[in-house]
Amino acid sequence: MTADSTKLIRLQTERSENNEHSAPIYLTSSYVFEDAEDMRLQFEEEREGHIYSRYANPNVKEFIDKLAAVEGAEDGWATATGMAAIFTFFGAELSSGDHVVACRSVFGSTHRLFTEIFPKWGIHTSYVDFDDLDGFDRAIKKETKVVYIETPSNPGLDIIDIAALSKITKARSVLLAVDNCFATPILQKPLLLGADVSLHSATKYIDGQGRTLGGVILGSEDLITRIRAFARHTGPALSPMNAWVLSKSLETLEVRIERHSSSALEIARRLEQHEKVNIVKYPHLQSHPQFEIAKRQMKLGGGLITFEHKDGLEGGKRFLDGLKMFSLTANLGDTRSIATHPASTTHSKLSPEERSKVGIGEGTVRLSIGLEGVEDIWRDLEQALK
Repeated sequence: MTADSTKLIRLQTERSENNEHSAPIYLTSSYVFEDAEDMRLQFEEEREGHIYSRYANPNVKEFIDKLAAVEGAEDGWATATGMAAIFTFFGAELSSGDHVVACRSVFGSTHRLFTEIFPKWGIHTSYVDFDDLDGFDRAIKKETKVVYIETPSNPGLDIIDIAALSKITKARSVLLAVDNCFATPILQKPLLLGADVSLHSATKYIDGQGRTLGGVILGSEDLITRIRAFARHTGPALSPMNAWVLSKSLETLEVRIERHSSSALEIARRLEQHEKVNIVKYPHLQSHPQFEIAKRQMKLGGGLITFEHKDGLEGGKRFLDGLKMFSLTANLGDTRSIATHPASTTHSKLSPEERSKVGIGEGTVRLSIGLEGVEDIWRDLEQALK
């Protein structure tokens, strides 16, 4: 079997007559046709080709083909941002009167889609606790079209058993969609575990250097055909330039993820022993409540750690203000280590009660462990905790 890293490095757009080693950037909005009949056939989708870069572009195709190959997907669609990928998937699949079942722990903007935007169009969502498989089954009704989960969740790093949940969704004939942003296809392959859709914010680990935005939807050929029909006319397209950057980023994804994960595991173990830390959540720590599931469905634990400062809100603020090397930003998955306070940033739109239900306390801190030396990372954390 070809290794993921080999696929991500060697799958490439066909070389032009210039025999370039690295794929060129196709910065063109449209394409020319051989003649009127060629133009007609391509517009009728009776002949393959490129018409307009909102529809397809060689750089975008290369990027999608690489991710589809490592995730085991038949096809995919790329969007301008991660949230555009989520919205495009639901926009293509849902109609007024439809129903969604979601895990309670979802990204703040996804929560607002479910609670503020979709209800305007007669689409409603029921939330279920991440560890309640029977609850997912009970929440599904005849109007339900999709079960949507994040695993690991943001920011609590809770783990949902994808294979077990997929048995429920298949028995009930609903789609199972998994936000795979935190794990990436290097650590977790939802489609091979029984999910129907894998979604990514490519802005995070796939880019990995805080440079650009992007999103991806991966699934069966039939599903992506529906996505394509919706997206071609609504316009959430990934630009050729960003697709080229992201495709190049994929060439180093595996080595980056392995380094992120090994450093994060070491830092998580040290944080568990620190007197200023109450709780540490990291998927491959034995203390994690879903450790056995995480070991089974994730190759490594990933680069994110969540912990609760013993001194609550004030302790968390002092910690963030005391960091010297870490960046304070709302992004994650970067080469540079990042610290975030979810209650006041990524999940600030949730009520205190809603945050409590998904494990976000006033002193919760999310760390995205970068590629710096692990001892340098620890020194900064240790002095800030003091």
